Amino acid sequence: MPSRGRTQVFLVAAALGLVLLLTSGRYGYHRDELYFLEAGHHLAWGYPDQPPLVPLLARLMSTLVPESVVALRLPSTLAAMAVVVLAGAIARQLGARSGGQALAAASTAACGFVLAMGHLLSTATFDLLGWTLVSYLLVRVLQDGPGERPRLWLLAGVVAGVTMQANLLVGFLLAGFVAGVLLVGPRSRLASPWPWVAAGIALVIAAPYLLWQASHGWPQLDVARDIAAGGSGSSASRASFLPLLLLEVGPFLLPIWLWGLVRLWRDRTLRCLVVTFGVLLVTFVASGAKPYYLAGLFPLLLAAGSQPLLDGVGRRWVAPVLLVLSAPALVITLPLLPVSAVDPVIAINYDAGETIGWPAFVEQVATAYDTLPPGTAIVTANYGQAGAVDRYGGDRGLPRAHSGHNGYAAWGHPAGTTPALVVGVEPTLLRRSCAELRPLGRLTSPSDVDNDENGTRLSYCVPALSWAELWPEFTHLG
Repeated sequence: MPSRGRTQVFLVAAALGLVLLLTSGRYGYHRDELYFLEAGHHLAWGYPDQPPLVPLLARLMSTLVPESVVALRLPSTLAAMAVVVLAGAIARQLGARSGGQALAAASTAACGFVLAMGHLLSTATFDLLGWTLVSYLLVRVLQDGPGERPRLWLLAGVVAGVTMQANLLVGFLLAGFVAGVLLVGPRSRLASPWPWVAAGIALVIAAPYLLWQASHGWPQLDVARDIAAGGSGSSASRASFLPLLLLEVGPFLLPIWLWGLVRLWRDRTLRCLVVTFGVLLVTFVASGAKPYYLAGLFPLLLAAGSQPLLDGVGRRWVAPVLLVLSAPALVITLPLLPVSAVDPVIAINYDAGETIGWPAFVEQVATAYDTLPPGTAIVTANYGQAGAVDRYGGDRGLPRAHSGHNGYAAWGHPAGTTPALVVGVEPTLLRRSCAELRPLGRLTSPSDVDNDENGTRLSYCVPALSWAELWPEFTHLG
């Protein structure tokens, strides 16, 4: 990377890192982060819904700087910065001059996916980083002659394998790439043994998690089916997939990445990457996936389109205007607004609402708990509720929470027929499970924010059977 282009790219990455760092402590933990914190105290080779890397990171960061949401999110901030730098490197590899490299970095930093994933500790954050690094390596091996630099294939295999320890979706990138090469070439790249050795390396690194999943009946497939059926708050219908994808990337970045598709298609060596994008788009729409599953290809597309856009439009002001018009992504993805004004953002960015109000949630649970007999257990409907109780409840004298949701289900249930304060569990399940059932009111979110916990029911339940017998009905994946 020429000195000027490198400097500009690193300045953009630094600016993004500063923005993420300054905003990471606002609002609070996301429900998934509360789950990761607890999962970090139950380290294993796998969980029903995720590989082990992110819970391990949560454990590490919470050990180094306890009870700090800023520290917890620092790995994601660094990952987002690395994605921006890689976008600049991809642009240079594709022949971009310093201005094209700077635009690649700036458009990637302005991308809604990068901002959102850089803000939260998430499996998707490291999936985004892994896809971007693998994309960079694939561009290089495609531009090389067959087998000229096998170490690049091997490095791609290592990166893909490590990424699979955070999120398995990178396997779709590899499969889509093979499909693209088989469909439009250059097929000679697959005639070499090195890509297959790389795939073997990725599988070996991912093997502990894959074996864990196999030994537990592949629960992640059940999670995927629940997502496809709309069970997740961020699930998308097949009809809304593409509109949401355009919105979440950033609608004003569309000209840049469309130029990227054109640029890659015009290069016979790189054309397979366009087919990879198309194959994965069709696959994810057909399977009912979430739009962000494609996030990892957009740094590549933005990098590929930056210099062609600058060359094609012939107006220096076009790129800055597109970036300025993309600025509202900051408000949508980052906690910039006061909590009282955040509901319109939640309508677009579901995850924003899930970072608000957890201390108040636990305080209300504790107030209800104080009215109940000593020794009462706490059972919650989902891992976010349980994680919040485990994170904040100790100071209010609350016991550890139990939940049948995903990984929490394996971490224990109440003993015997211990009465429980039940949070958010469906009334129909409680009516058939409790010998005595008494409502204790509903929870409210700060400023009546429209998130998942606003209006959650609290109940007192004396179980009709032992919790060991009831627990399978309280266990669910999704």
